Amino acid sequence: MKQTYDLTQGKVTPLILRFYIPMFFTNLLQQLYSIADTIIVGKGLGDNALAAVGNMSSLTFLIIGFSLGMANGFTVLTAQSYGAGDYARMRKTIASSIQLAAGIGAILTVLSVFYLRDVLVAMQTSELILADSLCYGYIIFGGLAANIAYNLCACILRALGDSRTPFFAIITSTIVNVVFNCVFIFGLHMGVEGAAIATIFSQLMSAGICLLKLRKIDIIRLSAEDFRFDGSMMLALLKNGIPMACMNSITAIGCMVVQYFVNGMGVAYTSAYSACSRYINLFMQPACTAGFTMSSFTSQNYGAGKFSRIREGLHVCLTIALISYVLLGAVMVFFPRQLASLMLTGEESISLTMQYLSICGITLCGVDFLFVFRSGVQGMGKPFIPMCSGIIEMVMRIAVIVLMVPEVGFRATAYAETVAWFGALALNFIAFQYLLSRRLRMEKRSAPVVHGVLQTAE
Repeated sequence: MKQTYDLTQGKVTPLILRFYIPMFFTNLLQQLYSIADTIIVGKGLGDNALAAVGNMSSLTFLIIGFSLGMANGFTVLTAQSYGAGDYARMRKTIASSIQLAAGIGAILTVLSVFYLRDVLVAMQTSELILADSLCYGYIIFGGLAANIAYNLCACILRALGDSRTPFFAIITSTIVNVVFNCVFIFGLHMGVEGAAIATIFSQLMSAGICLLKLRKIDIIRLSAEDFRFDGSMMLALLKNGIPMACMNSITAIGCMVVQYFVNGMGVAYTSAYSACSRYINLFMQPACTAGFTMSSFTSQNYGAGKFSRIREGLHVCLTIALISYVLLGAVMVFFPRQLASLMLTGEESISLTMQYLSICGITLCGVDFLFVFRSGVQGMGKPFIPMCSGIIEMVMRIAVIVLMVPEVGFRATAYAETVAWFGALALNFIAFQYLLSRRLRMEKRSAPVVHGVLQTAE
């Protein structure tokens, strides 16, 4: 098996599919073990425990989404350097990324644990589930380093074209997670803390597997010189990583506002929203993976100055997203009761979940296409545009939920998602077309293309 994969050479469609398929199963397994967590907690501990874990979803995304966006942003420069064949610069990006991730991770851990109770109270968390939410949150955020380590290692591997190792890592961690969940909850009769501990163990396992693979790749053997402080490199990484991290966190803030209104409706609504969020995250995975693929493909080819290939990659990734929408949107529209009953036991929660899934199943194309265009913009080293689209998402989501909850109740949560998706899509679509068209014009005017032109965040 090759240690790295050059995405700048060869036929585009088979190249993308070879990269996409392992990563798709990686993301799918991550969501499936999240679904398994939900089913085990819901069936083993009841709807209130499920509500407690689900109540943490938007807050968890705020912190973990920040770290994931940061890792993705840092490794755009890694992929561009690899595509340009500048391995010395590539190693410097990796070493500096490790240093920054360690420092930012420590800060995030302290802040998230210290302010957890205050944030949950501000979100109108019911007293019925507050204790369980705190218990789950303290463990998840206390073990944040495991999640950050996996995200950074996996993103570095993908920047080098390796989507297989993260897949193998997730297979292992999924098995560990499900087994430990069953042992802790059904065998040892632990509460939500059992699910949280199982998650941390599984993340440590996946991080360890990815790290072992990185240590075997010759071109990224890091030396003390690579870790020497480089202010300009740190600044370049932060310019790319922080906007992408903020994009995820800004989106999460909008979701937290939605959670605030849902919590105010009652525990049955919180349980329903938890199940809905799990299914949306699951059914957007094929298109989300197409977005990650688009980011790696764009980054390498942008670094190599091969802009025409980026357009070819876009067509392939959009086709994947379209197929995903047709198939999975139909499942949400035609089988909402079956989906809801898999996680929930209360009829009120099931009925509410059915409303949400039916609406979002029709409009799922908005978020599917958003992943592809937004990732393309990120891959070209323009992280501020996706960050602005995250602000649009947040504003639209909050506006719809505030205005429509009094009129249509829980259905407003589905309408808020739909409006936010299409608003963000519009900005990223326009930005991608403009940026790529400008590069293609430059490519035509300057033949042959100079190999190894790099573009960092502006």
